[in-house]
Amino acid sequence: MLPYPQIDPVALAIGPLKIHWYGLMYLIGIGGAWLLASRRMNRFDPTWTKEKLSDLIFWLAMGVIVGGRLGYVLFYDLSAYIANPLLIFEVWKGGMAFHGGFIGVMIAAWWFGKRNGKTFFQLMDFVAPMVPIGLGAGRIGNFINAELWGKPTDLPWAMIFPAFSDPSQLPRHPSQLYQFALEGVALFAILWLFSRKPRPTMAVSGMFALFYGIFRFVVEFVRVPDAQLGYLAWGWVTMGQILSLPMIIGGLVLIWLAYHRASAVKSAAV
Repeated sequence: MLPYPQIDPVALAIGPLKIHWYGLMYLIGIGGAWLLASRRMNRFDPTWTKEKLSDLIFWLAMGVIVGGRLGYVLFYDLSAYIANPLLIFEVWKGGMAFHGGFIGVMIAAWWFGKRNGKTFFQLMDFVAPMVPIGLGAGRIGNFINAELWGKPTDLPWAMIFPAFSDPSQLPRHPSQLYQFALEGVALFAILWLFSRKPRPTMAVSGMFALFYGIFRFVVEFVRVPDAQLGYLAWGWVTMGQILSLPMIIGGLVLIWLAYHRASAVKSAAV
């Protein structure tokens, strides 16, 4: 069994001001995405300035934060937020839903593209390889907060999470680290390598949706579902799996459409 590293969720406290690691992880994700996007900007559109890229990242970040929070409220714990609406603003305690953030990013990309002469999928293909940086950083934030841990296990890398988070004090899967490895590291490697060569429009977006959906669906088997929801069907289906299934199907459809259209265009040109 591995010891859980006791990390104070508050990275820095200056009087009443507290800066939480969870919030810093979002800054790391956004900053990392901006740096990598700036490296690929010329290949995407040589006429774009760094100011335009910064505007894009800003609006996408707003999509992540607003969509992620509202997604958690709607998908995972609506009754608690209806009872106490001010809880919505306590983002440093966690409570962000990827699928809500994903919807927020899609809305922001559609709006920004419409105002800047880019199609929705042109922007999503450009942005998709950078998203795993934020996903991975967010999972580290979950780990530091000692939240979203996994089921009990006797595997040698099991961890006992702090009593304030898990009163049972059972050895558990560190599912946050599994998600960091899959949604962060593996997904980044897949998308970064895949997008290094020219791909038909929608293909990179499809790869993102497909592999994120698969990784999330698989990890949900060892992750404890949110207590207020529990399992939704057959004693093992979680909300995360239900929300990931459309991504898997949609990803496959996008990849097929991308290459089908590219093949049709190539045949017509011959």
